[in-house]
Amino acid sequence: MIRKYFEESIHVKLKFIENNEKKVEEAINIVTNALKRGNKLLICGNGGSAADAQHFASELVGRFELERKGLPAIALTTDSSTLTSLSNDYGFEQVFAKQVEALGSKGDILIAISTSGNSLNVVNAVKEALKRGIYTIGLLGRQGGKLRELVDLPIIVESGNTARIQECHLLVYHIICKEVEKNMFGGENNDNN
Repeated sequence: MIRKYFEESIHVKLKFIENNEKKVEEAINIVTNALKRGNKLLICGNGGSAADAQHFASELVGRFELERKGLPAIALTTDSSTLTSLSNDYGFEQVFAKQVEALGSKGDILIAISTSGNSLNVVNAVKEALKRGIYTIGLLGRQGGKLRELVDLPIIVESGNTARIQECHLLVYHIICKEVEKNMFGGENNDNN
């Protein structure tokens, strides 16, 4: 039984990379170039994707594998006062869009993580980002949902299993972190984590 879960995970990842290798390479280049220009990365998602946003940002602000200067990445999911005040005053659907409005600038990158592709607060964040000249990347699941057509670069895990989608998202942002470090700071990456 346990082996079945591993085989299912491997199958989803192999299918994903066959369809998305070039898109992941493109995301690496876009994020690297934005950070080299002095722009920042904003990341949002709900539930497990909120945890992924925080994990992703922390790997860039601290380190992934290289000792290096911190990179500007903000998880829009971490400030409980902001989240609750915005939800109370504007509704949960605006909780990320208002932060993008306040923190985002032209040339920044928004990474929107959604296993359904339909989370209204993530959709609204993408719409706000696009109005502000912020490039948008979607780490999405299933068929990409509404976000598939909204984001500049949709990266879609075509699976109906939320856990498998999240496993692919984790692998994708770990790859982005590793390659951004290598592109910006050179050297061989060592596994310090």
